[in-house]
Amino acid sequence: MSENVVSLHKTTETPDQGASVTTLTVVPDPAPAKPVPLWVRSGRAVRTVVTHETTRTTARAVVRHGLYTVNGGRIVARRTWDGKTGARYERMLRAAEAAGNYEVAEEWEERLQRFREARHRRRMDLLHSPLDVAKGVGVGVGMSIGILVALGVVMAINNHDIGDVITPLSATIEFIGLLIRIVQVVWGPALAIGPFLALLGMWAVGSKQQAAPAWVMPDNVRNSEGEPITPSIVVKALRDLGIPAMRNAIKEMGDAGASMLGPIRIAGCGVEVDVTLPSGVATNEVQSKRRKLAENLTRHEHEVFITIPQAARTVRLWVADSGALDEPIGPSPLVTDETMTADYTKGRAPWGQDLRGDAAALSLYQRHLLITGLSNQGKTVALRSLALWLALDKSVRFLMGDLKGVGDWAMFDGLADTLIQGPTDEHVIQVTEMIEGAVDEMNRRLMAPPGTQFPPLIVLVDEAQVAFMCPLKDEDKRPYGGSKSNSRYFMAVRKIHNQGRAVNVLMWQGTQDPTDQNLPKLVREGAHTRASLALGTESQARMALGDKAVDGGAAPNLLRPGLDRGTLVVASDGIAIPAGQASITVRTHYIDDDGAVAITDRAKALRDGVTTLTVIERGEDRDPLADIASVVGTAERVRTKDVLSRLGTLNADAYGGWSFIDLKRVLDGTGAEPYKSDGVMVVGRDRLARALANRDEDGSASAAG
Repeated sequence: MSENVVSLHKTTETPDQGASVTTLTVVPDPAPAKPVPLWVRSGRAVRTVVTHETTRTTARAVVRHGLYTVNGGRIVARRTWDGKTGARYERMLRAAEAAGNYEVAEEWEERLQRFREARHRRRMDLLHSPLDVAKGVGVGVGMSIGILVALGVVMAINNHDIGDVITPLSATIEFIGLLIRIVQVVWGPALAIGPFLALLGMWAVGSKQQAAPAWVMPDNVRNSEGEPITPSIVVKALRDLGIPAMRNAIKEMGDAGASMLGPIRIAGCGVEVDVTLPSGVATNEVQSKRRKLAENLTRHEHEVFITIPQAARTVRLWVADSGALDEPIGPSPLVTDETMTADYTKGRAPWGQDLRGDAAALSLYQRHLLITGLSNQGKTVALRSLALWLALDKSVRFLMGDLKGVGDWAMFDGLADTLIQGPTDEHVIQVTEMIEGAVDEMNRRLMAPPGTQFPPLIVLVDEAQVAFMCPLKDEDKRPYGGSKSNSRYFMAVRKIHNQGRAVNVLMWQGTQDPTDQNLPKLVREGAHTRASLALGTESQARMALGDKAVDGGAAPNLLRPGLDRGTLVVASDGIAIPAGQASITVRTHYIDDDGAVAITDRAKALRDGVTTLTVIERGEDRDPLADIASVVGTAERVRTKDVLSRLGTLNADAYGGWSFIDLKRVLDGTGAEPYKSDGVMVVGRDRLARALANRDEDGSASAAG
């Protein structure tokens, strides 16, 4: 029975209390804890010992050194067998035949024949060797005895002692006896130590070759990275992929499995090698085991790329130097070369570098563009860098909608004809009407005489998924978003995709996380250049790039979100892609906001001045003279056809059908009539300003119908 505990509490005297009080409290002992059974404690102890890191390290060391010895013995036996037989020649012969290299096969066959002839001669010599050896020993012994006796005779004559005749012979016999006694003493220990020395030798061979599985290797070896890529390492990595047909074929070829490999070439920050697969092994079987192949090559998954070249039954492996893909590629030429200009028709935008380290440049001529990827992976920067380069061609016009609205495109104010920025439904309406105005401009161009040349008009929408997901409908109950035949945004984009490139009206879109809801099939397939940053799933990769690119090895879903920011997988005929491949991986240059502002400042200096509209006006009476002045902007003079084009963009309903006659009708009598400059009709800024200033107070220009 447990004893109770007595605690003493003393209360001191207070003004409210007459005297101090002392109390005794009896506190019962808590019940004793239930004892843990012995078998439970023993099990816990055993588990602690078994799972302890020291135990695991010791067990790995024991297994590792045991396997060093066993596998070292196998290596020594294999080397001995190869040295005594023609096994090496036969393996090389079979490998050459399997590769179809019959000239090399004949050479190895000749070497094998010479080896067999030499071995046959040695064996025939052994038949006569015992008699020859006996004769040689007899002659040698006789000559040695004769020499020793002669030496003894000389000693006897010199010393005048006949006994010295046998002194050299007896000394020699005693020396031989001493050697025999030494051998008798050493022989026993040698027989005992010999096996241990043999095991030590086999262990040394196995340790040097690291002939043990990776899981038993020390941490500093097991986690080592950056091992140079050699043919034997590649063959071993392929053999250990877990593909039975591959393993059996390499085993049949023996050490000559490297005959599957083409030359290992330095390619940028890594190496590249083509692998001709054995019969029975499909290329997609190797592609599906990318992670295991990378780990077999002591690389991370993102450091190995598998593509399908033009040659049949071949995969192309690109293996990065360890950690190289985490290093930046350097600044864009747009930032470093302040004299750079662009050529929409013949030029290529400097976008970044491919995995080989070569410059990756993209042609934008008459190609609709789609860039997609997860959020915060560098989509806007990649899209903006293309627009920045194209802005250096002063003939290019931009209509821009930024449905993120955080200022990523603010530097194009004063450069783009229209720039709408904001994420709300009202901004979606504005962007939709902007694209519909571009459709009207496209239709006007399509009505022009054949052969007419039009300046490029880039209609760019960033965060396009916001438009596709917009739930609003107009007064006619037509939805702005969605992918139905009455969807205003969807149908406007489709119209530009269908006919825009013929008259240099191009649609560029950037969108996040592609699905059928926020990136309809017809829209994504209408883009000529499709690029994707990191994505979550293979199905998204197929939506972004198409089945052909993904089946050919494109895998943006295997890029690392956050770590591979700015790395794009591109499918386009506008960029140089190695023969036989359907896509190329590009590490894009990063241009920050300050660099983008500097580039747009240079682009603005190339132009006469552009007044950027930030709101699409609709439904109100127009003042044509004021509108003409607004589209001329700060330029000293603008060609009449450019004025008409800008008016159509400003308000397609009011000015979409205007011709030169309509423009002349408004300007006649105002003092701002079109005039000829350098052989073309233009409208002057100063004349328009005077015309506006001299108008009657009540006489604004008539409303356009």
